[in-house]
Amino acid sequence: MGRKVNLNPILEDLDATSALEDLERVTIKLRDTLEIDHIVYHWVDSAGDQYGCATYPKAWQERYLERNYHRIDPVILGCFQRFHPVDWKRLDWSGKVAKAFLQDALKHGVGNQGYSIPIRGPNGQFALFTVNHVCDDQAWSEFTEIYGRDLILIAHFFNRKALEFERSRQPDQPRNLSPREVDAMTLLALGYSRAQVAHSLSISEHTLRVYIESARFKLGALNTTHAIATAMSRGLIVV
Repeated sequence: MGRKVNLNPILEDLDATSALEDLERVTIKLRDTLEIDHIVYHWVDSAGDQYGCATYPKAWQERYLERNYHRIDPVILGCFQRFHPVDWKRLDWSGKVAKAFLQDALKHGVGNQGYSIPIRGPNGQFALFTVNHVCDDQAWSEFTEIYGRDLILIAHFFNRKALEFERSRQPDQPRNLSPREVDAMTLLALGYSRAQVAHSLSISEHTLRVYIESARFKLGALNTTHAIATAMSRGLIVV
């Protein structure tokens, strides 16, 4: 973990993959090459279906799925709002639910350090590529400084391959938002509360909720935060 290794062979292995099982083998090889605990590629769609590969313990992967943890995972929720790699220490773990989730993850073998790269593919597709390890802050800072750029490239290689293997999972072609939906999403992106948005648009909060849900559905988003990030990335709203 302390010295930089050549990751070009990993990219060549990724290029040669033809199925998810191949990606899983590359995931293990990358983990061992980097001398860290875990590697994760995680694609979540608007229906809550999940696809990917990870070196996390099977018990944690099963628990994560059973408990629908993707709905409360601070890493997913935090990365919806970002376009650049995120060190887990910069995420919000202050809430009761987030703290309980973190303790459960640590108890099941997830490392205390994490670095996640948000990936946005065609038509609002969203995935994460994560490296995870148990170490102190200084060692982790040095690791991410050494490998940050390489990991971004590898993350997009993983996603490109996943899109090739699972064409049926790709989101539908985007549909345009109505003028009212654009107004609502723009004000929410600016930090207005729902009550403030409803007042600004001279509509009821119930009507606003209809606009928000309609926009979320059109954008193929998991939640409002994801919908805002997707709308911004597509240039549908400007903030």
